[in-house]
Amino acid sequence: MNSWPVQDAKARFSEFLNASLTQGPQVVTYHGKESAVLLPIAQWERLKKLAPVDIKDWLLNQGPKFEDGLPLPDRAKSKGRRRPAPQF
Repeated sequence: MNSWPVQDAKARFSEFLNASLTQGPQVVTYHGKESAVLLPIAQWERLKKLAPVDIKDWLLNQGPKFEDGLPLPDRAKSKGRRRPAPQF
């Protein structure tokens, strides 16, 4: 991976973009520290597919969350482990 200072990446963006398409990901440095990466869209899409699902997205998506529905314990087989109902 090549490293580009932010000033060079801004001034020569076309060259920067072409380098990412032909040579692979390009790192941008800001005050000497690596701060960003430019990579081809195909590589980005592949990385997104490999990333774990965000819990928020998973919960907000439509459809079943479990293959067989929500796994619930069989209450009929429990052996009296319930507390008696309170008397008011």
